[in-house]
Amino acid sequence: MPRSDGDGDEMAPDFDRRRFIKAASAAGLIGLAGCSGGPGGDGSGGDDGSDGTNGSDDGSDGMSGSDDDGSDGPAANVGMVYATGGLGDGSFNDQAQQGVQQAEEALGISYQEAQPDEVSQFGTFQQQFAESTDPDYDLVSCIGFLQADSLSETAESYPDQDFMIVDEAVDADNVASYVFREHEGSYLAGLMASLLTTRDFSAGAGSTAGDSTNVGFVGGRESDLIQKFQAGFEAGVAAGSDDVDVSVNYTGSFNDPAAGREAANAMYNSSADVVYHAAGNTGTGVFQAAQEQGRFAIGVDRDQSLTRPDYADVILASMVKRVDTAVFNAIEATVNDEFPGGSNVALGLESDGVELAYGDQLGSEIPQDVKDEVATAREDIIAGDIDVPSEV
Repeated sequence: MPRSDGDGDEMAPDFDRRRFIKAASAAGLIGLAGCSGGPGGDGSGGDDGSDGTNGSDDGSDGMSGSDDDGSDGPAANVGMVYATGGLGDGSFNDQAQQGVQQAEEALGISYQEAQPDEVSQFGTFQQQFAESTDPDYDLVSCIGFLQADSLSETAESYPDQDFMIVDEAVDADNVASYVFREHEGSYLAGLMASLLTTRDFSAGAGSTAGDSTNVGFVGGRESDLIQKFQAGFEAGVAAGSDDVDVSVNYTGSFNDPAAGREAANAMYNSSADVVYHAAGNTGTGVFQAAQEQGRFAIGVDRDQSLTRPDYADVILASMVKRVDTAVFNAIEATVNDEFPGGSNVALGLESDGVELAYGDQLGSEIPQDVKDEVATAREDIIAGDIDVPSEV
């Protein structure tokens, strides 16, 4: 079973120890390769959960990462290339960072971080880590399915460099791929939403409309991966009731809270009681709309009732995806000289790779019969008695 650190929220990012600077352009970064410790972060570190704005830069030297003070050097040097949503998203990237921070504490590794602004920068950052000689990186972690195309080329160009990727499979002997059964956890989220929208329910700052049986799904960029969330959610909704309608909107971005707010508001205005997002920092806007409308939301990737506490009074639950487990396991295997290059590891409900985590404030208010039905569905999925679709 993959290593896990429980709910993991006690290991929040320590930004006082991390230094970030905005990368001007991919071309301007190439000169760093091979002669530095790898690329710097971009400084767009997400928001604090209040208004969807970016964090500030401190204008330092562009290097972002940890230093190992041990005289024998770190157990391994790791390069992290995050998804374009940036750190501070309270979701996907932060969960990945938690994995490398856990590895730093438990295994004594050292790491550097890069935060691309655009998909076009992925290849440049990957190559910079691969070409670096001071330090020589033992592993480059590529976070997010949008890195797959660049990594396919980078891995072929640097056959002696080990890489790992989260959320997509890359067929190369020097790449370990980690994917998740997001549709399984999303099924549980959909089932819960369906069971609640068909009854009168109030908790925290939200309530159901009573005579309405509608829920919604907000995705980031439309893709096979995000459609796995949608497919599982819709299947869970249908299992709860045939009478519940699901509205769907893809905003086209994982870092646009305003677009998430607009999409969710349209759904709530059409009588949706619950909106589930799989949209990174765009989902912050979904939470904002839920509060404005007095309705409910479901978070993703991390327990967002904890990472976005300002919205905990409307977050029923989160479909947690243990990206931190994947990152930690890949680093641990590297440290132990057991790197699983060429493998494709799938993490689902049975391995706690995904789970439905009830909200910190609202979880105790959800009726027990709803929780019992969700728990039964979880066991049925693991046993193979429920076959959850992964395609829309």
